[in-house]
Amino acid sequence: MDKTSSDAITSRFSDLSPLLEKWAFPAENQRSAVRWGASASEFEEFYSKMMPRLGEFLELLSHNPPNKLPPELHGIYQLVCAFAEAAPHHELYKGSAEVPHSFDPRRFRALHGNDPS
Repeated sequence: MDKTSSDAITSRFSDLSPLLEKWAFPAENQRSAVRWGASASEFEEFYSKMMPRLGEFLELLSHNPPNKLPPELHGIYQLVCAFAEAAPHHELYKGSAEVPHSFDPRRFRALHGNDPS
């Protein structure tokens, strides 16, 4: 991807800066910590800003394997991962960070959870 394409992508997603700062992390354990601490209004805001653009993000990411993404797409990839992990909390659990009738997920330690996804 050339510099012009890179700049176009960066400017195209400049409105996502607050989401990137809050939700986009390279490792699952980092994203999980944000998700466990999120409020219903934070899940709703994240969902409402991401869902309408999800197709656009997936199309953009589909041209490269995750381990070969150009640097300007790393944040988008991390947001999509965070969205996949957070969407059920908005869609199914009424904005609760907890999963009803289940074990506390903090009891489980992902052996790969500190590795970038």
